Amino acid sequence: MICKSTERGLRYVAYYRVSTKRQGQSGLGLEGQEAAVEAFMSERRGQLIATFKEVESGKRVRRPQLDDALRLCSREGAILVVAKLDRLARNVRFISTLMESDVKFKALDLPEANEMTIHILAAVAEAEARGISERTKAAAKAIKKRLKKEGKIVSQSGRSYERLGPDAADIAKAAKAAGRASADEAMRFALDIDEEFARAEKHASSLQDLARELNERHVPTYTQWRKNLNARNDDGEWYPSSARNVRIRLEDLRKGGK
Repeated sequence: MICKSTERGLRYVAYYRVSTKRQGQSGLGLEGQEAAVEAFMSERRGQLIATFKEVESGKRVRRPQLDDALRLCSREGAILVVAKLDRLARNVRFISTLMESDVKFKALDLPEANEMTIHILAAVAEAEARGISERTKAAAKAIKKRLKKEGKIVSQSGRSYERLGPDAADIAKAAKAAGRASADEAMRFALDIDEEFARAEKHASSLQDLARELNERHVPTYTQWRKNLNARNDDGEWYPSSARNVRIRLEDLRKGGK
């Protein structure tokens, strides 16, 4: 939901995002966003109750810090404020879902924007992100072709490269880390739906019943949760196997908390 109010003294939650770790560590990119929000707060005499910072690509819909910011806004009746619309996402579907939610948001670079302009600009940002990705892939493909033909390439800094990408040991480490990250994300999902899952379990005598209850109650599936999709509007279905997996994770979490 777009915040169009000019009322002063409202409560806000700020969300800042940069796309690279280097920007996050150096503060480049963050400083401009923080300055814009501070100026807005001063002008409106708003109350900034919390700030959330994230280093993540705008194409990724699932972002823990943004999720926390949205939950806080919903709980406290606060408005989410961002310096620029593309700090929220470069994804039309995510922006549309957010606009239909109960969380109000304000993009400071678009103070007079309405629903139509927000949709158009989100589509432009998504196309821009897709173009960057395609250009990066094309450049990598061209470099690989040169390496195959010439055996090595020399960068502008004078460094010589005989292959593109990490070595085998780095790939193995990355795969292991990705597996851990995936397991951690599945645990966060189980925790997020714990209460809804428990209510559904009370009315189910089997895994088949449980899957049906979860579907009827529009409890988001793992895929919907990762993409921030609305379970009422998006096609997605619980199965006995997926219900069993979540039950096992929740049982493991409860055992670990004892």
